[in-house]
Amino acid sequence: MPLYLTDEQTMLRDTARDFVADAAPVKHLRALRDAKDATGFSRDLWKQFAELGFTGVLIGEEDGGLGLGHVEAGVVLEEIGRNLSPSPFLTTAVAAVEALKGSAHAARYFPGILRGETVAALAIDERAKHGTGIAMRAERSGNGFTLSGTKQFVSHGHVADVLIVAARTAGSLEDSDGITLFAVPQGAAGLTAEAERLADSSIAARLTFDRVAVDADAVIGEVDAGADPLGRLLRAGRAGAAAELLGVGGGAMDMTVNYLKERKQFGVRIGSFQALQHRAAHLYSEMEVARAAVLKAQQLLDAGNSAADQAVSVAKAMTSLATTLAVQEGVQMHGGIGMTDEYDIGFYMKRGRVLAEMFGDANFHADQLARAAGY
Repeated sequence: MPLYLTDEQTMLRDTARDFVADAAPVKHLRALRDAKDATGFSRDLWKQFAELGFTGVLIGEEDGGLGLGHVEAGVVLEEIGRNLSPSPFLTTAVAAVEALKGSAHAARYFPGILRGETVAALAIDERAKHGTGIAMRAERSGNGFTLSGTKQFVSHGHVADVLIVAARTAGSLEDSDGITLFAVPQGAAGLTAEAERLADSSIAARLTFDRVAVDADAVIGEVDAGADPLGRLLRAGRAGAAAELLGVGGGAMDMTVNYLKERKQFGVRIGSFQALQHRAAHLYSEMEVARAAVLKAQQLLDAGNSAADQAVSVAKAMTSLATTLAVQEGVQMHGGIGMTDEYDIGFYMKRGRVLAEMFGDANFHADQLARAAGY
């Protein structure tokens, strides 16, 4: 598979780039932060995403969507990352859609997602760091289940219309069998959400489930067989987060290179200094390698290739490292002003840090790759 975009994908990229840069640039993030917006994103902007068809990029044509793939979803996510646009696109239109595909919940939630009215949150993680263990219990009760436990780092969990919840119906902490996925509506009795503002000013929630009752229809897929939809969710989320990280790193790099071309020291543009040129060239190389890894992972996902899992881990790890380099070099090459709130480069560093943790950091994915290789 060639590691470049087709003409159609390039047209989509151009459309997404123009729209996001105009409707949700970094000043949009600043405005939400300064207003201490309690939602964390703009519902009006989410509807604009829907009007352009972006929210249906992974939803099949038979369900009213565009019927495209992870490459196209990544194209949109990269522009979201480049502009630091607060949006539920990754959790809702990518990860949640993949989890709900083929289930009865698709008919219930896809229309709202397509209209930009429904937001989904992913209640997966239970510890400070992303991991594979699921301890939250779902016990049979009448014709349904009661959910008990806590979830952390749930982006948009305080305002989402539906929560995709991973709970254990059998087995022990690290077992892949015995996991069941549930679609839990916001406001369910016994569910409480404590919103927390993260380093990048986005909002995530700590969720507590105190014997939350759901009926059997809340199950996504089959009881005890949630590993399959959960796997689809995680693969999509990780590839999507890698694409968004690529946008964050690319945006930071572009901003830094432009600054090197404009800033003068001793009457000379600092971009003419060979040491800074070498650092910029090294950064460009690292970002291009990460870009190739992301596109390869997306293509393998779209092809249903068995090597997709490992490719996704490579992409997430590489973009985490490359974007971390991009934002750190950006802040340093901006000099002292890079540490001030007046300049946008600091926002890129904060967003890159949060995204690097989502769905597993570089160390987590290096470990996953080592385990897959038998180490």
